[in-house]
Amino acid sequence: MRLVAKRRGVASVIADLRQQGSLKALFPRAQGDALDVVFLNTAGGLTGGDRMRIDLVARAGVSVHVSSQAAERAYRAHPGQVARVDVGLEVAAGARVHWLPQETILFEGAALDRRLSVQLVGDATALIVEPVIFGRAAMGEVVRDLQFMDHWRIWRDGTLVFADTVRIMGNADALLQRNAVAGGAGAMATVLLAGPTAAALAGLDLPQDAGASLIADDLLLVRLLARDGFDLRRALIPVIEALSAAPLPRVWRL
Repeated sequence: MRLVAKRRGVASVIADLRQQGSLKALFPRAQGDALDVVFLNTAGGLTGGDRMRIDLVARAGVSVHVSSQAAERAYRAHPGQVARVDVGLEVAAGARVHWLPQETILFEGAALDRRLSVQLVGDATALIVEPVIFGRAAMGEVVRDLQFMDHWRIWRDGTLVFADTVRIMGNADALLQRNAVAGGAGAMATVLLAGPTAAALAGLDLPQDAGASLIADDLLLVRLLARDGFDLRRALIPVIEALSAAPLPRVWRL
């Protein structure tokens, strides 16, 4: 899927949209001048061998809020097969993109490789949120066989300013039990604000199992841990609202 957004007066609107396969874009009624985008995987989830790509281009002065209609699910994969999801965001000067998908649930035996690439120009702003749940606690699920790779790369004016990779191969439950890793948490989220307001927002109130790092004056990183998906969302929503300066997408409401 490829979406290009442009300005029309004070509003952000679609300039071009191309989509195929099971990945579709929906456009709910706007809550302001921003273009609200909700993407949907009509296949119902990801498994080994699946390939998905989302490219978003936000032209100068545009504001785009992207979320997902529901939690994504990564199911058991056949041996040797890995699902791949690529996301590319291009944000022009004066533009703002909020990438706010709902949780990705990783089931036993899942194999998922995600890659996020963000290109920022000038004073462009990107708010990136990725919550992950390791099995459904309410169903008694324990994830002992998992391949999960999550690569983030952020550039500003062609210079790499942030790189992060999460790699879990094997027994996720045992790894998450370690105090130095997650202390038994079954869900986590990474939040990155890249933009001119990052330093001013670095002192935001955080829940107990969260931490923030002001990497640069325009780069704020927040990580959160929680017992399960419900607790994670309850902790994450106030953080998103504090950093976004915009209404939360309706699909995120508890």
